[in-house]
This record gives sequence, structure tokens and C-alpha cells, in this order.
Amino acid sequence: MSIKILGIDPGLTKTGVGIIEVKNNSLHFIASETIYSLPSDPLATRLLHFHQELVRIIKTYQPDEAAIEETFVNMNPVSSLKLGQARGALILSVALCGLKVSEYASTAVKKAIVGVGRAEKKQVQMMIKILLSKAEFKTEDEADALAVAVCHNNNRASCFVQRASK
Repeated sequence: MSIKILGIDPGLTKTGVGIIEVKNNSLHFIASETIYSLPSDPLATRLLHFHQELVRIIKTYQPDEAAIEETFVNMNPVSSLKLGQARGALILSVALCGLKVSEYASTAVKKAIVGVGRAEKKQVQMMIKILLSKAEFKTEDEADALAVAVCHNNNRASCFVQRASK
């Protein structure tokens, strides 16, 4: 049995997307992309662009499950709010395609990949190359999205146990 997992690293200027396949507990790289938006475009235009591109990716690769990184609150509340809106649009896009979305803190993703919740981006990228030997990511956002997908795979059993007990 195999399952495809979509990982998303949300951003307002660029969002990383990664798809992995899990076959018999073995991880395989499928694809990764970065969705870009223009800071000069109105927010609604940028959110629509993210929606359209994510739906295209989902239709192309037909993942079975999805996971997204939670946002962190930074020093600028306006930036945090806009990032939250982008993340909300991405979650809605996934849900509109019929997929459930699991959410993971960035520290949980880093801990699942590197073993340390405060790992550097370069460490995450190196471990993704080890875990997914054929991974070809062009940006750190794509590597982060693949890390989210791997983290979700590592946590799938506990997610299903929690759902079943409700």
C-alpha cells in the first residue's frame, strides 16, 4: 500500500510545496515547487494565486493527505496577520479539494527531521537529502515543505489513533 503526502511551508511571498510517497515505510520524493506572489499585487490577488496554484498541484499529484506548518508570531503584527491569511487560504484550498489537513509547529517539524527543534535550515535541507535521496528542491521553502510531509508521515499513526478515539 502506498500513500502520497502533500507538505506545505506557507509564506506570503513564496510558499513551498512538497509531495512524498510512502510505500511499506519507505519514503520517496515525488515533486516539489515554490509558489511565488508579487508583493506589489493586492492581497486578494496574491491569495487567489496561491489557491489556484495549490489546486493545480493537488490535481496533478493527487495526494491522499496534507500537512501544513503552523505560523509563528513575529515582531510585526501586520506581517503575522497577512501570513495567517495566506495560511488560511492554503488550508481552505486543500479542504476544498477534499483533503484533511494536519498542522505542525516548526519546532516539531525540525525535531522530526533533525532531532532538534531549533535546528538550522541547512541542517533540515541536509537531512531531507538523506531521507529523500532523489529529492530535487530548488528553494529552502521546498525543503521545508518536504520536511512537513515527512513529519506528518512520522505522526500519522498518532493522528489516526486520536481520530478513532473521538
